[in-house]
Amino acid sequence: MSIKSLLIALLLFVGSHAWAARQVTALDDGWRFLRADVAGASAVDFADSAWAVVRLPHTWNGIDGEAGGAYYRGPGWYRRELQLPAAALASRHFLQFDGAALRAEVWINGQLAGRHDGGYAAFRIDITRWLRTGRNQLAVRVDNATAPHVAPLGGDFTVFGGLYRGVKLVAVPAAHFDLLDDGGPGVYVSATDVNAERAQLTLRARVRNDGDATRRLALNLSLRDAAGRAVAQGQQAVPAAPGATVVAEQPWTLPKPHLWQGPTDPHVYTLTAELRDGAEVLDTLALPVGIRSVQIDSQRGLLLNGRPHAVHGVNLFHSGRPGRGLAVGDAEIDEDFRILKELGATGLRFVHFQHPQRAYDNADRAGLLVWTEIPLNSAMDEGEEFRANLAQQMRELVKQNQHHPSVFIWGVGNEVYRSDDAVVKLLAGMSRLAHDLDPTRATSYAHCCAADDHAMARQTDVIGFNRYYGWYDGQFGDIGPWADRVHAGQPDRAMALAEYGAGASVQHQQDPPDRPKPGGPWHPEQYQALFHEAYWPQIAARPWLWGSFVWVGFDLASAGRNEGDRPGINDKGLASYDRQARKEAFFYYQAQWSDKPMLHIANRRATPRAAGRADVKVYTNAKSATLNVNGTDLPARAVQGGIATWPGVVLQPGRNRLQARGDNGAADHIHWIGTP
Repeated sequence: MSIKSLLIALLLFVGSHAWAARQVTALDDGWRFLRADVAGASAVDFADSAWAVVRLPHTWNGIDGEAGGAYYRGPGWYRRELQLPAAALASRHFLQFDGAALRAEVWINGQLAGRHDGGYAAFRIDITRWLRTGRNQLAVRVDNATAPHVAPLGGDFTVFGGLYRGVKLVAVPAAHFDLLDDGGPGVYVSATDVNAERAQLTLRARVRNDGDATRRLALNLSLRDAAGRAVAQGQQAVPAAPGATVVAEQPWTLPKPHLWQGPTDPHVYTLTAELRDGAEVLDTLALPVGIRSVQIDSQRGLLLNGRPHAVHGVNLFHSGRPGRGLAVGDAEIDEDFRILKELGATGLRFVHFQHPQRAYDNADRAGLLVWTEIPLNSAMDEGEEFRANLAQQMRELVKQNQHHPSVFIWGVGNEVYRSDDAVVKLLAGMSRLAHDLDPTRATSYAHCCAADDHAMARQTDVIGFNRYYGWYDGQFGDIGPWADRVHAGQPDRAMALAEYGAGASVQHQQDPPDRPKPGGPWHPEQYQALFHEAYWPQIAARPWLWGSFVWVGFDLASAGRNEGDRPGINDKGLASYDRQARKEAFFYYQAQWSDKPMLHIANRRATPRAAGRADVKVYTNAKSATLNVNGTDLPARAVQGGIATWPGVVLQPGRNRLQARGDNGAADHIHWIGTP
């Protein structure tokens, strides 16, 4: 049985009666769209034939959101028809939006069915009462303008508007798993007291009876390992009165669990939940479940299943592509994770908001630990509406993702640029809420721009710091001594490096590089490589850091920036926005993190270059490497810290062929053009 998340694909069981069991229909085609606010666009007979025809996922900022400067932030309208046979009206129908940025209003047949504020979590709206046989008109108004009560209020990224993820129609019988629990699956599992001998599991199902009679239902739960073998199961009677939501709970003890062990053995079980009325299956779904324990210690770092586990990786912004913004599909998300696997990452920070379920599923299967967070970013509002919206987004984040074994941190925010009591209170409240929803995971905050021991940095279980010594200020060598000072001053505080990085353009080559201006037009690729060559040894020498995350995995759209080789892009990625170019720093980290034999000759794009003498640098996870230049073998070099260097190599005018090989079997070759 394949492992699928509820929000990506639900296990469809076709019962003996038409429309008896859950049915999920993708509504990605057939939309009409207009980027404007139009009076009366929710009406059934509104004339939309002149509107553009679009397919989801869709954003209206695919061009202007990546060009730099101002971009459209306002309303847009989507319309399409739903055709339903008469038999369908016996079911309950819900629209599931996987992402609508930032606010959405949904109309069915001219009636307002529901609203949602928040652009990055899935949500569902019950549309049953407004449906009719035959043609039904769906209209959705989406608005990505800043609203003072909706997070985020700031951030160094483009807010792409639109229905940038999919939309589905979910049909279920009157009795079903709760579909209105903050977008969650309605079935939840938590694990405590986990070790190699046993794991204590608590399974909880929210059963909803929207019928007009009391039902005596049966809840069947089963857990299967990755090979499809049943390892545990439970049954329970669930009486449900009309209009009631019943919470059914089952405690399980699982002997000898196959633990989720990170990249070496990311074992994922499948939990199947089935709701029956006698012999009739009413509803069923499947969730990926991993069993593991995570402890974070201020002296030992992170422990996965009781053993030290180095968490190193990148900040992963929502998958995006040029001309499409965040409106990408499964193929692009999967490509990102293939690149991250190639890199050798063991952890990710999903920034700065909830990501699509496909990303969490990929992290589960790859064994990557994930810090995921709500979009409290840069700015806040002190009003109760903002706090309530932030709490809503925390509930959605936790309920939609707590079954994922990859998730180990609930993030409450990122570098809020104020330091008064109001922000401290808000951070503390979000941390408490996360604990109330899920006491099995730690909370964290990404701290910046105030004292390291400020109260903002002490409202969560653990803390991460955003530091850019050698880029915005200071020197490369400052990061280690700074970390030592913080650790010595707060020895009981488990800390991570939540962000660190430098910009780079593959079009900018300078060897050796001058220090660039962060906001300037020149970002040589070599400077970014030197930045990370200096940072990583300092990080690796401090195992009490429970995690480190490069800013950022891939270049991303940030309309407010005008730097590097083009406006509108934050170029601190280890790979380019289109994913076609891996920067030199990518290969440096691959040499540090990957177990797969690799070797890469650095500075390959720094050509033409002056003939004469040049230093040749190789990144590799071999122990030693050899170099051949124009047919001449040079002495082997020992690899130190993932780097082998041949200083003063003679280059001739014209074409020079360089070939390097490691004792691990990996090899690479490049051509440099020497100019007189």
